[in-house]
Amino acid sequence: MNDTIYTKIKALPPLSDTVVKIQAVCNDANSSMADLSQVVKNDPMLTANILRSANSPLYGFSREINDVSRAISLFGMATIKGFALSSAVRKSFNINLSPYNMGEEKFLIISSMQNALMLAWYKKVDNSMLDILSPASFLMEIGKIVLANELIEQDLGDKFKDAIKNIKSIEDLSKLEEEFFDTTNEAVTASIFEQWNLEKELVDVIFHSNNPMNAPVYIKDYCVAVQIVKSAVNVFYQLEDEYMEKYTLPMLKKASLDKEVFLQAAQKVKEK
Repeated sequence: MNDTIYTKIKALPPLSDTVVKIQAVCNDANSSMADLSQVVKNDPMLTANILRSANSPLYGFSREINDVSRAISLFGMATIKGFALSSAVRKSFNINLSPYNMGEEKFLIISSMQNALMLAWYKKVDNSMLDILSPASFLMEIGKIVLANELIEQDLGDKFKDAIKNIKSIEDLSKLEEEFFDTTNEAVTASIFEQWNLEKELVDVIFHSNNPMNAPVYIKDYCVAVQIVKSAVNVFYQLEDEYMEKYTLPMLKKASLDKEVFLQAAQKVKEK
């Protein structure tokens, strides 16, 4: 990895006490939703963010939710951990993604769509896998923040932005990142997770999500799921039928995953 980028990752501030406590609760098999609610309620900004998301059409809950304990129960522990880590990202980084031709709002929308799609899909496939897939889907793009910052500092933002206009697939985007940095968003994201002492499974799933067939067997299915969601929702397009037909559906077929279950989840997110 580019030494400058690696140095910046190592210099990141530690996670806040709230996020550390949420991680501890989520990783404790004996903890309860009540334990998690107690931690969240002590952080007014996180509480407001969770309630705002719970009432967003994107997640499709049937009625207005004013109680954070109810929101936590509906989302589940893994997704709440994703919200907490997403909040930590916003506090830890100056988010300027202009080299990727998007602003902070679009970045946050894409992250939320990726998470909503993963939740809607894997609740119908294997709910137990969401312990890893939910936070992974929320945070799979954060390496782009570091890469964009490096491009801006090196006065390469416009050059990268011009180059990105000529590509339309996430595979080609990874190649472009390699060309500029000798690394990718996924490798940087995995390094950030490692710096924050997140679970090894979460680190490895992100790291191998560009090439799931080379992933260790125990996480291969997780990597496939992340790659598929990333192919459907990314910086270029968000659930457009033409691109899903070209990129996403062949991945589903190759992985022997039910196309209709995925398309139903995609439609649910598209309608919001």
